[in-house]
Amino acid sequence: MPLIPQTDPGAFVRAHRPEIVAAMEGVLDSGWYILGQEVSAFEREFCEAFGYRHAVGVGNGTDAIALALKALNLREGARIATVSHTAVATVAAIAMAGATPVFIDIDPKSYTMDPRALADALAGPEAVHAILVVHLYGQPADLAAIFEIANRFRIPVIEDCAQAHGARIGERCVGDFGAAAAFSFYPTKNLGALGDGGLVAAADADLAGRVRMLREYGWKRRYVSDIAGVNSRLDELQAAFLRVRLTYLEAGNRRRAAIAAAYTAGLQHTGLLLPAQRPGTTHVYHQYVVRHPDRDALQARLRDRGIATNVHYPVPVHMQPAYQGRYPNNPGGLQATEAAAREVLSLPMFPELEDTEVTEVIAAVRESL
Repeated sequence: MPLIPQTDPGAFVRAHRPEIVAAMEGVLDSGWYILGQEVSAFEREFCEAFGYRHAVGVGNGTDAIALALKALNLREGARIATVSHTAVATVAAIAMAGATPVFIDIDPKSYTMDPRALADALAGPEAVHAILVVHLYGQPADLAAIFEIANRFRIPVIEDCAQAHGARIGERCVGDFGAAAAFSFYPTKNLGALGDGGLVAAADADLAGRVRMLREYGWKRRYVSDIAGVNSRLDELQAAFLRVRLTYLEAGNRRRAAIAAAYTAGLQHTGLLLPAQRPGTTHVYHQYVVRHPDRDALQARLRDRGIATNVHYPVPVHMQPAYQGRYPNNPGGLQATEAAAREVLSLPMFPELEDTEVTEVIAAVRESL
């Protein structure tokens, strides 16, 4: 096994076990395990932490995207512009919502949606009905340019914030710009749970209310479905854990930024393409992603030196067997997306990484190159 893992979700638990156990015991003793006080408190505290107006806890991040799209009341088969260089959950959620993804190429420096490619797609003969923008690796997408295009075509924007808890554009957190925002609390995320969990944030009370109904069978009154909904509820134990973890998120993000700064300083002039931070934004470094034309060999050499890495993501969604050929691509192609998939490599990144381990990673990368 590698001596230094690429990520370690158990490190937070080990560091804060007594506080976590006390929170869990409180839920166990309460006798209320679904949609109780812990979920309500977490939704409220999440809004307070990031400046959102409404938050609805759901079962996972994929459901969060799907429910946000359904709450917009888009027509069946609505075309949703998104990226292919993302976790497959982004696209799976669009399909779950009965919509059709339209793949847009990425900016090769930030790995987020290329506004020029988006404009080309929206100017095409077939209408696009919404934009699902992904803030990837902790880097906010170019929302100013994307919203200029969206407003011109009068279509809503939904933000996939699964990898960007606490990321900012100016003083505003991502998730506060679009019609709705979806979050994942998968254990490896900056704000991770002990299992699956997700949340939809929205400024509009009616939209948040529809998500709240949709997450529990379409109920306003118990056992009576006013609309067709699903079962996607954030449970009390996860909410209690997330309430603890939320209090440490800002410090964790600062530590991630410090690790990223050390990597950037130590890996200059190595031939690696290092992460670029868009001006005026706060990158929260869910991942520290480098690029190298011989990525696979570099990954193997690092593994031999006891350094675990990962590839986020090795196969673009539009090239995966389940989706290949099923959905439309950007008119100009997806060259930047496909090139990134061949070259990206995620170095170890989690707040509990020690300075000595960061130094060891830097040395191993330099030696491997």
